[in-house]
Amino acid sequence: MIQAMNALAPSGTGRLSRLLAASCFAVALSVTSAVPMAAQARSAPESFADLAEEVTGAVVNISASTTVEAKNRTLPQLPPGTPFEDLFEEFFNRRGQGNGDSPLRQRKSNSLGSGFVIDPSGIVVTNNHVIGDANDISVIFPDGTRLKAEIVGKDSKVDLAVLKVKSDKPLKAVKFGDSDSLRPGDWVMAIGNPFGLGGSVTAGIVSARGRNIDSGPYDNYIQTDAAINKGNSGGPLFNMNGEVVGINTAILSPTGGSVGIGFAVPASTAAPVIDQLRQFGETRRGWLGVRIQSVDDATAEALGLGAARGALIAGVDDKGPAKPAGLDVGDVIVRFDGKDVKDSRDLPRIVASTPVGKSVDVAVIRKGKEENKKVTLGRLEDGEKQANLQQPSTDTPTATKQALGLEMSGITDDLRRRYGLKDDQKGVVITRVDPNSAASDKRIQPGEVIVEVGQEPVSTPADVTKRVEAIKGQGRKSVLLLVANTQGEVRFVALSIE
Repeated sequence: MIQAMNALAPSGTGRLSRLLAASCFAVALSVTSAVPMAAQARSAPESFADLAEEVTGAVVNISASTTVEAKNRTLPQLPPGTPFEDLFEEFFNRRGQGNGDSPLRQRKSNSLGSGFVIDPSGIVVTNNHVIGDANDISVIFPDGTRLKAEIVGKDSKVDLAVLKVKSDKPLKAVKFGDSDSLRPGDWVMAIGNPFGLGGSVTAGIVSARGRNIDSGPYDNYIQTDAAINKGNSGGPLFNMNGEVVGINTAILSPTGGSVGIGFAVPASTAAPVIDQLRQFGETRRGWLGVRIQSVDDATAEALGLGAARGALIAGVDDKGPAKPAGLDVGDVIVRFDGKDVKDSRDLPRIVASTPVGKSVDVAVIRKGKEENKKVTLGRLEDGEKQANLQQPSTDTPTATKQALGLEMSGITDDLRRRYGLKDDQKGVVITRVDPNSAASDKRIQPGEVIVEVGQEPVSTPADVTKRVEAIKGQGRKSVLLLVANTQGEVRFVALSIE
């Protein structure tokens, strides 16, 4: 179970064990082009004491309190005249659960986490989930000094928050380092506030980079075996130069304690977000206006890509920047603003980290050939609604056929009512799926509509079988379908035709 790591103080309401929201834009991972013939491992440091002493003054504890009003509850119905009536009333009123005329009681929930100072003027970084919706935040320094903090900005997608405190003297601060230069096996050191115990130092190595823990669209975590626990959230992960290369955010643990698998937001991911939060009080991410999906081996073969790579466009927002730039459903984005898109996870991070309004080059594979497009990025807004995709206008004869383990029919008024299809939905409706077919394995369902076969629109079952036979005649092993669900949302599905 992946858990956020802020430990709750004794007066809290329980352990926090939610899946963190998060991660953010990151610079593409560097790739080492060659391996030295005689690579030699560096020896472990004799001690981390000097390094810890140098940076500990900048690591702080975060205390966040949230005050909520307890709801009144109606007293249990008691027989009139019961000798315990007054006792019950006093008991429930004392717990804030009395009748409607009883005063509301306030309940305070406290949580503890970690953070670090990045500017001597009093700028502090932590995780968003450490402060949550707190209305009283304090930053506690190693010498015991406690300062009230105000929120400069926070971002749930990356799980970061920036706080500001006022101090009568400059504060000890640390700087961000180059997280992209980290390699698995490099030494790192974590400092934080595990289980509310105060400043604790642990050390380990980088176990892996670019980890996706399904916490958000920008996952790109550093994995480390340095012991981090609940309460370490928001604390820094240092390299051996005393630079912050990560922000400890989550752990993988069946027990709630460290089992040697912790995750940190890379500095290259965090720094641009923090800069925007400091400057604007909010994030301003680039927006392309496409819906994408991964390219597996079968899809790559069907598209003639050679190998699985890139991000397949499954939808284009009518009001987004991609549409006027000429990007279309079925295009595979393989390069964006000079950065290779190795898989679909790369694209959101690259786009989000690109400045709003910048004109960028986008390389796509369209029907087996590479084309270049020019796109001027918009701004991604939270709560953006799913694009309404326009389907090709075609005729809808009612003949029924079977292919690919699917029974199909043209869309009739009866089928439209039966499956709840939209009035403007075009294509070939699926009426039955063979449970032993590849289509069933790909979770195609009756009521879904085949819009395209091999990136060409279809309007009748005969169109589908004709396209499948043509693709098979080209020596292809897979055929690519564009399938719409009953809400009109589309996805690509590659099916074997061997």
